[in-house]
Amino acid sequence: MAAAKGAAMAVVMVVVVVAALLGGAAAAPPRKPVDVPFQKSYVPTWAQDHIHYVDGGKEVQLYLDKTTGTGFQTRGSYLFGHFSMHIKLVAGDSAGTVTAFYLSSQNSEHDEIDFEFLGNRTGQPYILQTNVFSGGKGDREQRIYLWFDPTTEYHSYSVLWNLYMIAFFVDDTPIRVFKNSKDLGVRYPFNQPMKLYSSLWNADDWATRGGREKTDWSRAPFVASYRGFHVDGCEASAEAQYCATQGARWWDQPEFRDLDDEQYRRLAWVRRTHTIYNYCDDRERYAAMSPECHRDRDA
Repeated sequence: MAAAKGAAMAVVMVVVVVAALLGGAAAAPPRKPVDVPFQKSYVPTWAQDHIHYVDGGKEVQLYLDKTTGTGFQTRGSYLFGHFSMHIKLVAGDSAGTVTAFYLSSQNSEHDEIDFEFLGNRTGQPYILQTNVFSGGKGDREQRIYLWFDPTTEYHSYSVLWNLYMIAFFVDDTPIRVFKNSKDLGVRYPFNQPMKLYSSLWNADDWATRGGREKTDWSRAPFVASYRGFHVDGCEASAEAQYCATQGARWWDQPEFRDLDDEQYRRLAWVRRTHTIYNYCDDRERYAAMSPECHRDRDA
């Protein structure tokens, strides 16, 4: 009996050692975001008079009317990190409007990581569209219905981006993973610093039911509210090709190279019950499935 038990323990130790050598550390959820005032990390991008500050910049409201929308951006550019925002979306009849929260680089072959919230007619659910651009190529849209009313209370929307994956979260639920699949011939955002942007604007040519539902300007101004303003990234110049602290930040550690089992179960629930469009399944647009889809568990 003792010999058998010793042999079993030896097998366990071998498995642990092999996993460690292969980088198979346990996954972990992102750290809790730190709330900071708007002015610490952000500045208006355009139409500054359509941005209203509440409680000394702890909360910001974006206004959209028939003349213009508005937006803001980070002061710096970042190459990898964890980025989070608490948002309360436009209430009531918001058809035609888009509230966006995204990272984007500055050149023609740009990289981009998108949250886009597509407005609705009163009583219809909001649609959240995500997309990833790498080397100027996008067309990786996924759309889900949110499982709550995002207009009555604040909810957290965040991105964890490192050399191994981009993970999108709604509150603590992962809704999408885009892994580094360069070995499969898929370009991945890894060497172009990005600024973080948010905006509220009119897109009634496409946003709601493919543009069939137009913005009702009698309900203007439309208001989206923000707080949190969490940025924890490797700040870099626009020309930087690598993160100077690579391997030293919490989001760069082995436990953040993938989701854990519970997170994958929650992602599967989102896929099963709330996904309404996934580019991986669209054979009309793409004759063959993109090679990253199986690795990202989107297939």
